[in-house]
Amino acid sequence: MRDCTQFYINGEWVRPDSERSVIDVENPATGAVVGRVLQATHADADQAIAAARTAFDGYSQWSRDDRLALLDRVIAAYDKRKDDLAAVMTAEMGASTRTSENQQVPAGLKHLESAREALATYAFSRTTANGNTVVREPIGVCALITPWNWPMNQVAAKVAPVLATGCTCVLKPSEVSPLSAHVFAEIMDEAGVPAGVFNLIDGTGPDVGAYLAAHPDVDLVSFTGSTRAGTEVSRLAAPTVKRVTLELGGKSPNLILDDADFEAAVRAGTLSCMNNVGQSCDAPSRMLVPKARMEEAMRIARETAAQVKTGDPCVADTDNGPIAYRRQYDKVVSLIRQGIEEGAELVCGGAEPPAGCDDGLFVQPTVFGRVTNDSTIAREEIFGPVLSIIGYEDEDDAIRIANDTPYGLAAYIASGSAEHARKVAGRLRAGYIEINEPGSDDEAPFGGYKQSGIGREGGAEGFESFLEIKSVVG
Repeated sequence: MRDCTQFYINGEWVRPDSERSVIDVENPATGAVVGRVLQATHADADQAIAAARTAFDGYSQWSRDDRLALLDRVIAAYDKRKDDLAAVMTAEMGASTRTSENQQVPAGLKHLESAREALATYAFSRTTANGNTVVREPIGVCALITPWNWPMNQVAAKVAPVLATGCTCVLKPSEVSPLSAHVFAEIMDEAGVPAGVFNLIDGTGPDVGAYLAAHPDVDLVSFTGSTRAGTEVSRLAAPTVKRVTLELGGKSPNLILDDADFEAAVRAGTLSCMNNVGQSCDAPSRMLVPKARMEEAMRIARETAAQVKTGDPCVADTDNGPIAYRRQYDKVVSLIRQGIEEGAELVCGGAEPPAGCDDGLFVQPTVFGRVTNDSTIAREEIFGPVLSIIGYEDEDDAIRIANDTPYGLAAYIASGSAEHARKVAGRLRAGYIEINEPGSDDEAPFGGYKQSGIGREGGAEGFESFLEIKSVVG
């Protein structure tokens, strides 16, 4: 068991003297307690914010070359701790070893490397036609509030631009998966990040997260999580008029067009929806297919879902471990039952645990067919391995259904023609669109339209939220 009952503040591990509640971190596959963190008090948060404020004066003046060298050291230290990070994430939030090693850990490293690459050429200043200067300067102290489903991806997506732009920060990871963030703090310490530039405290969102969002000495709050929580962060931040960036929920459509390789597209879309046990904000959880091919789509999806191995996350060939924590498990199971009650056709899976998984928070890969877009399972973000297949009449109908959602985080298109797919992409109200399973592009920023968020993460555009613009005239 990992004892993480210290905070990282001003370059030191600090265990406060005052008594406070302990938060147990449970392995969702077994129910065993695998670590403990402390609930920070507001005084702890004040101390971390003060350290970041003091450090900002010096770090904001570091040269580009010095910040590049620091990122190089962070990347090297992160790379050395890859195995440890993977093991911790499997224990704390149930990601299969395969997922932790091949996706979760590399995602964090990519954000660090991408920020380093963007920093090398980013234009922090320009000269106007009249010979005056427009500069981009670090915004100041940033409160970073991260979720449990992709721990290192989201921590690195926020910390990397902080370091690159010359800001300082206080990180509050999710209390569901905080242990990997403590390993990340050790990485920052080993890399020689200056005291106060990076600080870590633990606690719940409604208490510690809310306090950070409202704090007058925080210049920016960057939050990733549910849309409900994101609106509360915005409300709390409003009185101090601080900048807010939000990466929130999604109900992403996957448009399989008439000219697509249908079997390959349905198979790929099903696997993508089930990846990480469906616990991804950009999961393609609404598959849109021509109504005339609904039976074919359901058959392919059923055969594909049957190949997804769910079970002990520590077994090498396991694809999906458990849902990360009890409340989320209960939500997923409840929505599966609601889908059945509302009349969607259950193609495979269901609310019962997978065979041989009576212990732990395991959910079967579940596919519904003949779903209508006004049903609960098509409207609500389930955040579990649940795919809804929706039929459309023609391409205009598919685009209408795709956009008929309060969310706009991601969308997916399968087509035999890149030109055709790009025309469709131009009509979709989403911030991140993938065509024909292209793989990731580290330079492409990520973020959403509508209730899916404000701002972008990744690439050079990911720097913009962390910078103020100053005009120097005369």
